[in-house]
Amino acid sequence: MRFIEGKGVSKGVASGPICFFQRSSATITDAPAADIEVEKARIAAAQEKSAAQLNALADKARAEAGDETAILFETHALFVEDEDYVECIMNELEAEQCNIEHAVQTAGIQFAEMFANMDDAYMQGRAADVRDISERLLGILGNTQSSTEVLKEPVVIAAEDLAPSETVQFEKDKLLAIVTRQGSANSHTAILARTMDIPAVIQADMVLDPEYDGKYVIVDGFTGEIYVDPDEETRKRMEEKMAECMAEKELLQEQKGKEDVTLDGKPLKLYANIGNPSDVANVLKNDARGIGLFRSEFLYLESSDFPTEEDQFKAYKAVAENMAGKKVIIRTLDIGADKTVDYFNLDKEENPAMGYRAIRICLKQPEIFKTQLRALYRASNYGQIAIMFPMITSVEEVRKIKEIVEEVKQELTELSVPFKEVELGVMIETPAAVMVSDELAEEVDFFSI
Repeated sequence: MRFIEGKGVSKGVASGPICFFQRSSATITDAPAADIEVEKARIAAAQEKSAAQLNALADKARAEAGDETAILFETHALFVEDEDYVECIMNELEAEQCNIEHAVQTAGIQFAEMFANMDDAYMQGRAADVRDISERLLGILGNTQSSTEVLKEPVVIAAEDLAPSETVQFEKDKLLAIVTRQGSANSHTAILARTMDIPAVIQADMVLDPEYDGKYVIVDGFTGEIYVDPDEETRKRMEEKMAECMAEKELLQEQKGKEDVTLDGKPLKLYANIGNPSDVANVLKNDARGIGLFRSEFLYLESSDFPTEEDQFKAYKAVAENMAGKKVIIRTLDIGADKTVDYFNLDKEENPAMGYRAIRICLKQPEIFKTQLRALYRASNYGQIAIMFPMITSVEEVRKIKEIVEEVKQELTELSVPFKEVELGVMIETPAAVMVSDELAEEVDFFSI
């Protein structure tokens, strides 16, 4: 038996034959280009093909892992044509008069290093996304794209690292677990593994030796432990742990349809969080009593311009109707920090997490805020909606919000647009909100802590 230690990033235990995933790669040189215009045409064709592939992956991800994962690949498709990224490629091409592969590789390295050197762990994780996008373009240009269609049976995939696009291309029913030598807990691949409920271990202290290909392994995503050709005692212990995990999942399934109540008889309501109207299907499937957080910013992240009142109304109305009277708490726009939207034209900040974001944007740009509030109040007529405001830091902010809410209600009344009175709540997520929470409690109907 060989014991390998790593870092578990997606819980669960799985066993089966190990399969080493090797990327195809071409040797890239800085040889001069025979014709720069030909190279420009090549990258334009590669961009088009890359975007089509990524949008197809988004469709696959939406079916297997939900909308938030699909948005990742849609964002990748947009980044392929990002102005700064493309400009960097073209500048390298013109300055060095090199082949387009060398220009793409250089631009990819520069952008990946820029993200890797940021202080924020989430932004550091985006370096892997940039490398993924660049590798896809290089694979198309050199006709060396890696294929994941070689799995004949369920396996544990081992690799130096895995890009999210590579992970989602594997057939889900043949992917038992993921083991990589590199990676981070904040990478989209780790997030994707958790979403797909696949055990995953990163930073594994192992050599990708073909000698181990096909050997039986057990992967513990809880502890990060990997056993190659485990002895009988280890196998028995881990099989018992697998059985416990399976029993827990089955127990959760058995709870569907039953009352939410604690062991000592106290009733409560178990709600779900969503990021898109299509997530409602899973909310109902898993028997949630309502929606505790609907992240409305997906409407802004998916749009190339400010979403209209009508677009927002349709989304909120669909969720309210589908929940059939169960409570739906919708959080107003929370853009800023790592959730950037180009058309907001937000300035770069040293500490964006606590800077100009969320409710501060809404209060500074009240027309954006009013558009969303009008859509929310119109949708309130079709279900049980509550509205929650994020990143609150003072009582004065809440009072200003309530003034704007009253203005919106007055506008709708004057236009004879039907709506219901809704509960208003705030997120307690800043130190300032904690310190004045007793005063905030006098102003709103509920907290989300």
